[in-house]
Amino acid sequence: MVAHASAKSGSKESGAARTIGAASAGILELAMFHPVDTIAKRLMSNQTRVTTAAQFNDVIFKQKAQASAGQKFVSLFPGLGYAAGYKILQRIYKYGGQPVAKDYLAKHHGDDFDRLFGRGMGKPIMYATAGSLIGIGEIVLLPLDVLKIKRQTNPEAFRGRGLFKIIADEGFGLYRGWGWTAARNAPGSFALFGGSAFAKEYMFALKDYNDATWFQNFIASIAGASASLTVSAPLDVIKTRIQNQNFEAKGRGVEIMKNLIKNEGAGALFKGLVPKLLTAGPKLVFSYTIAQTLIPMIDTAFGGAAKN
Repeated sequence: MVAHASAKSGSKESGAARTIGAASAGILELAMFHPVDTIAKRLMSNQTRVTTAAQFNDVIFKQKAQASAGQKFVSLFPGLGYAAGYKILQRIYKYGGQPVAKDYLAKHHGDDFDRLFGRGMGKPIMYATAGSLIGIGEIVLLPLDVLKIKRQTNPEAFRGRGLFKIIADEGFGLYRGWGWTAARNAPGSFALFGGSAFAKEYMFALKDYNDATWFQNFIASIAGASASLTVSAPLDVIKTRIQNQNFEAKGRGVEIMKNLIKNEGAGALFKGLVPKLLTAGPKLVFSYTIAQTLIPMIDTAFGGAAKN
């Protein structure tokens, strides 16, 4: 019989290892998957039925739909500067921050998780809860995400304005949709970190999740990413449509959701889910696998010094 680990068990990595490992994951993810992310965002933003290859071509490549293959490919890299700032900071915050929240919960509430959910289940739930808390706090990075999405889906909204001009003009308007973002991130991050921890606990019976091999991290990341994308899909569609509007648009999330269901049907809440599972899914699996693998490796290389 497998002896499950307590919610308090598990090693702690140094802050430097967490930061470097998470940043590396973000950089590699951005380099490989930014075009894929642009395609997913444009599909989610499209409000018409796509039934032909020509329509699909127009939705994906927009004004470059009739351009050469090379120009089409380049058109999938809008907002790369915003994307770089957002993605790298997000991965540092998310992958580096969740262990910090987890360490706090383990130190102060580890026994509570074991008592409420049982020894074994308490630890994955604690990892999921830490992820959810970090996911909610991710809204501090929302302006960069907003600018990235607008560049990908509605570049006309910029009208020749640069970054600092937009910040001066829009102010806190760049946080439009923050409530929907938090509502999306809470269950999404809960499922990501919880699904991964559950796989390590019950599929591989790991007492210390940092002992996972690359393959074990890969399988655990698939479990977490699939759960996360599915759970957060409806709110992600609403969030994307709020963010891709012109800056002066004041469409509220509830209004957007009502119109979406009325005009496109409830199934539209899952628009782009299959492409996301096939495209954003591998992206999330890739970055999370890299982060989970690199952080313990870097910590070992640093000799485990400077522990948090």
